[in-house]
Amino acid sequence: MSDITRAHVGQRMSQIVTHNGTVYLAGQVGNPGDSVAEQTRTCIENMEKLLAEAGSDATRILQCTIWLADMADFAEMNAVWDAWVPEGHAPARACGEAKLATPDYKVEFLVTAAQG
Repeated sequence: MSDITRAHVGQRMSQIVTHNGTVYLAGQVGNPGDSVAEQTRTCIENMEKLLAEAGSDATRILQCTIWLADMADFAEMNAVWDAWVPEGHAPARACGEAKLATPDYKVEFLVTAAQG
């Protein structure tokens, strides 16, 4: 049986959970009130830091689920995402519309990656 490792553990969630060489990140959001592009950049910066801490990086992302508060922001979010995703390493991805934790959040990213 493999160990489960948790980092940045709070009462409600851990920011990083690793198990069997797989990294699971908690949902990443930007700064409330920022534009969707700026929130997307902040999410990406947060994901990069957490993945590095867990021994992974953007080229090892297996799956990404993106929640937008409004699908009208799809193109704006994708412009930032597309400029960031390493060529040839696009993960499996889904994007949908959802009511987020606060109306000031416009986007949330949920990532699963491989370590190594």
